[in-house]
Amino acid sequence: MGPELADVYRARRRIAPYLKPTPLIRPAALGRVMDAEVHLKLENLQPIGAFKVRGGINLVSAELPALAGRRLLAASTGNHGQSIAYAARQFGLGATIYAPEGANALKVDSMRALGAEVVLTGRDFDAAREACEAAAEASGDRYVHSMEEPLLIAGVATAYLEAIEEVPDADLLIVPIGGGSGASGAGLVAKSINPKIRVVGVQAEGAPAVYRSFRSGRVESTERIDTRAEGLATRQAFGLPVAMIRQYLDDIVLVSDAEMEDAMRLLMETAHVVAEMAGAASLAAARRLGVQGQRVILPVSGGNVTREQLAALW
Repeated sequence: MGPELADVYRARRRIAPYLKPTPLIRPAALGRVMDAEVHLKLENLQPIGAFKVRGGINLVSAELPALAGRRLLAASTGNHGQSIAYAARQFGLGATIYAPEGANALKVDSMRALGAEVVLTGRDFDAAREACEAAAEASGDRYVHSMEEPLLIAGVATAYLEAIEEVPDADLLIVPIGGGSGASGAGLVAKSINPKIRVVGVQAEGAPAVYRSFRSGRVESTERIDTRAEGLATRQAFGLPVAMIRQYLDDIVLVSDAEMEDAMRLLMETAHVVAEMAGAASLAAARRLGVQGQRVILPVSGGNVTREQLAALW
């Protein structure tokens, strides 16, 4: 069963001692380019540089009594892993994160700096996830799935609770989708508070599993991934977020890597904001859709971009 709005309010109370609300800014230069009232939710300013830390804090805080003597295990391309590593350190637990062999070096270094053991295995996220699940089954430790966890979804949804409380009359909210936990939470909050808000997800053209699931009504997967946006790079959709996304989202659009890189440049030039590719996906979708005259909320979901990735933009 998925979380409800009351669970998001409870999550906000749990995470309040550990995380401050992030800024919601309205850059005038970006608004001129987009011919719209554009509000950016700066989740790239979280302690791990991404929104997922909210979910990790909420889950571990809620389950702490049952976690005594157990490690936290997670599979991640980086941001979910950083979230679990951060929460484990905050509450005095051990953590092991499984990441694909080509994972973002900045995120891997961050997970290790937070005290987690990092196991690099497999060609992509889903291969690392399968290795992590096997290890958790053998050890009996707490495997924290990146998507099928109501407490994670409720935690990350607090970002959208903050944003919509500031702009309750928004016309449009665009949310990036990797596996769908953030989009699930965004849709839940937006539609519960103001059903008139249009909520649109955005996925990479080269990793469209949730896009396909949204349209077919089935939990789908793809044979391969073809995107450099590691935060969106998953072959497999999952039941809980797909069900919530089909319930709460109005549509999902696909964007190319080139469109996300263009959006990264635009964020830096007009808002002085550094975003990773997945963090710029919402702006890429807004440019593709056309949002003229609308009041729009765009999350900058993460800012964990390497020097090499930035240099490649110019």
